[in-house]
Amino acid sequence: MPIIMPTKLFYLLYSTLTIILCLMPSQTNSSTLESDTQALVEIKSAIDPNSIPPSSYLNSWDFTMDPCESTGSQFLGILCNLPLDNSSSRVTALDLDSIGYDGFLTPVIGNLTELTVLNLDNNNFRGPIPETISNLRKLIRLTLSDNFFTGPIPLGISALKNLQHLDVSFNRLSGAIPTNISGLRSLNYMSLSNNAFAGRVPDLTGLWQLQTIDLSINQFYGDIPNLPISLRKIYFNHNILSGHMTPLKGLKMLKWLDISDNRLSGAISKDIMSLKGIVHLNVSYNRFTALEVINYSLEGPMLQLLEAQGNHLRGHLPLNLVTLKNLTSVNLANNQFYGIIPNEYGTKVMTSWTRLYLDNNFLTGDLPPEFALQTNVRGSLSNNCLQCPPNIVLCHGAQRPATQCVGNHQAP
Repeated sequence: MPIIMPTKLFYLLYSTLTIILCLMPSQTNSSTLESDTQALVEIKSAIDPNSIPPSSYLNSWDFTMDPCESTGSQFLGILCNLPLDNSSSRVTALDLDSIGYDGFLTPVIGNLTELTVLNLDNNNFRGPIPETISNLRKLIRLTLSDNFFTGPIPLGISALKNLQHLDVSFNRLSGAIPTNISGLRSLNYMSLSNNAFAGRVPDLTGLWQLQTIDLSINQFYGDIPNLPISLRKIYFNHNILSGHMTPLKGLKMLKWLDISDNRLSGAISKDIMSLKGIVHLNVSYNRFTALEVINYSLEGPMLQLLEAQGNHLRGHLPLNLVTLKNLTSVNLANNQFYGIIPNEYGTKVMTSWTRLYLDNNFLTGDLPPEFALQTNVRGSLSNNCLQCPPNIVLCHGAQRPATQCVGNHQAP
C-alpha cells in the first residue's frame, strides 16, 4: 500500500531543499578568489581616504559585494575573467582613474597573478615600485606614469615575459636600467622619461620587437647603445650621452629620432641623413662639427624636419639640402657656418620650405632674391654678417658687428 506524504510535510521539505540549493555556489557565477579580494582591500587601504572623492573608481569598491560579481557602478576599474567551471573568478585588470589618489602601491599587488593590465597613470602614488611586481607573469601593460614613485626599477621586471607596454615616465625613479631588461622580448613600447635615472644604457638588441623607446630627460651617460633594428621612434634627448651616432645607422625602420641636448660629437653622418623612412631628425645642442648631406635628386629619404641648431657645425651651408624633396623645416641656427646663402635656398623658400632658421652664424653677402618676396616663412637670419634689409621678414633682428665678421670662423 503506497505511503501518502502529508501536504504540509511535502511543502516543508520542498522549501528547505529550495533554500539549500540557493545557498550552494553557482556553477557559472563563481565568486572572486579570496586572495584577490583581500589584495584589493589592502590596495584601497594604502590610499589616503581624503584623496578618494565620491565620484572616483575607488569609492565604488564596496566590499560587502563580490568584486567580480558586481555590476553597474560597483568596482569600477576592475575586470575579471569568467571561468566556465566552478573555479573562482580572478582579477585580470586594475585600471584606475586619473584622479589624484595619494598613497603607496602595496606589495600585495603581487598576489593578483592573473593581471594583464595595471594602470595607475596620473595620480600621486609614492614610494618604491614593489619587487612583487615580478609575480605578475601575465602582465601585458604596465603604466605607472605621472606619479611620485622613487627608487630603482625592480630587478625582477625581466620575469614579465608577456609585457608589451612599459611606461614609468614622469616619476622620481633613479638608478640604472637593469641589464636583464633585454629579456622582455614582447616589449614594443618603453618610456622611462622624466625621471632621475643615470648610468650607461645597456645593450638593448634583445628587445627585438621594440618600436618606441623614450629615455629623455634623465642623466644617462656614455655611448649610444646597440639598439634593436625594429625601432621606429627614439627619444634620447636631455641626457649626457657622448660619442658618435654610429650605432644608429643600421636602424632602417626609424621614423623619428631626437637625440638633442647631449654631448654627442663627430659628424651628423650621411648614413643617418640617408635613412629612408626618417621623417623627424633632431640633433640640436650637441657637439657635432659636420653635417654630411649627399645629393638625393633620385629617390631620397622622407625627411621633413631637420633640427641641428646649437652645435659646432662649420663650413658652407650644405647645398644638397635642397635635394631632400619632403623637407619643409630647417634649423641650422647657432653654429659656425660662413659664406653666402645658396640661391637654391631661395627657390625652396618659395616652394616648400616653411621654416628656415640660420641665425647666429657667420653668413655673408646678399640674400637670394626670393627671400624678399616670401612673407609666409617662419625663421630668422639675425646675428650673421649678411646684407639683410630690415623690410624682409627673415631679417628682423640685428646683424653682427663688423669686428666679428673678419673671417676668423672660416676653415683654415
